[in-house]
Amino acid sequence: MGAAQEKKCIGVECPNAAGSLQCPTCLKLGIESSFCSQDCFKRSWSQHKSIHKSNSLYNPFPTYPYTGPLRPVYPLSPRRTVPDSIPHPNYAKDGDPRYKFVEKNKIQILDQKAQEAMRKVCRISREVLDVAARELKPGITTDYLDEVVHKACIERNAYPSPLNYHFFPKSLCTSVNEVICHGIPDQRKLVDGDIINLDVSLFHGGYHGDLNETYYVGDKALADPSSVRVVEAARTCLDEAIKLVKPGMAFRDPGNVIEKHAKSQGCSVVKTYCGHGINSLFHPAPSVPHYAKNKAVGIAKPGMTFTIEPMISLGTYKDKTWPDDWTSVTQDGTRTAQFEHTLLVTEDGVEVLTARMEDSPGGPVEMPTEAKTNGIVEGSKSVENK
Repeated sequence: MGAAQEKKCIGVECPNAAGSLQCPTCLKLGIESSFCSQDCFKRSWSQHKSIHKSNSLYNPFPTYPYTGPLRPVYPLSPRRTVPDSIPHPNYAKDGDPRYKFVEKNKIQILDQKAQEAMRKVCRISREVLDVAARELKPGITTDYLDEVVHKACIERNAYPSPLNYHFFPKSLCTSVNEVICHGIPDQRKLVDGDIINLDVSLFHGGYHGDLNETYYVGDKALADPSSVRVVEAARTCLDEAIKLVKPGMAFRDPGNVIEKHAKSQGCSVVKTYCGHGINSLFHPAPSVPHYAKNKAVGIAKPGMTFTIEPMISLGTYKDKTWPDDWTSVTQDGTRTAQFEHTLLVTEDGVEVLTARMEDSPGGPVEMPTEAKTNGIVEGSKSVENK
């Protein structure tokens, strides 16, 4: 997860940043709404007031030019709480991780005790992701999945790392169809044919674990060649990148392997987001880009822990962020998929700390037979990764 951008005014076709003015009716209803000025609020009133209908679901950004068919479905459920008895990360109250510059840019080498703590938090992070994935089916909401993840974290004496990190409002990221990452769980019901990425992160014992997978929702998704192509391309991209990890690997190298495979499948690699260090901090150094010819600095050494998490698109690699300041989508509305593992560099290779278990739901699937043509799917688009 990255930091949120500056909040924008929700006034109709208003390009300004949000000020402190909020709609009084929205405040009573628990709906977030910020305007740049009184004049903007008055000008937008005739359209804005439609979200006040009691007990109704609504699109909070009705005039926003969405790039694909997906829409947010509000209201969001109230923020879920974590018992005080569970250790909280330093940003839990005010949203600010307060990383010192040297802290954020120095790559930590973990001793054996810290490595064991990472193994434990990553193991329970995998457990929580699997709990959520077993609930996937058409008709449930992503907010329900957030509730499942939140409860599973509490049961394991863990804090859900996304919650209030740079003010992210939920315990889980749910990224559906054209959403690249950082989707906010809401009241939209999953439908047969969706693909969804579940990104789970936990804080336990003073350390963070982080992983995600993309899943097929219903039989229609499994039968859709384009969805299978992008999901399986993303899965293989991560698998191939992990094969490189060992002492001495340059952090710029995984991107070359990832982009080569993505292009072979008629897909592109999102450039805005990258893998990252993870340990007692949620997103420290190093940065691990997923695209070729990047300029990442540094080499892997035993005791380092970091993620690789390629985001692969059926169309453009270019992204756009919704007015919620989190949800990142493809600019052309095409579907994307992502997979992520937390990795520990060992003396002679790598340990996948968030590895799948024998009974983990999901896993690789075959391309629909009728869609196979010389190893690549019919109808694959040209990609722009230049």
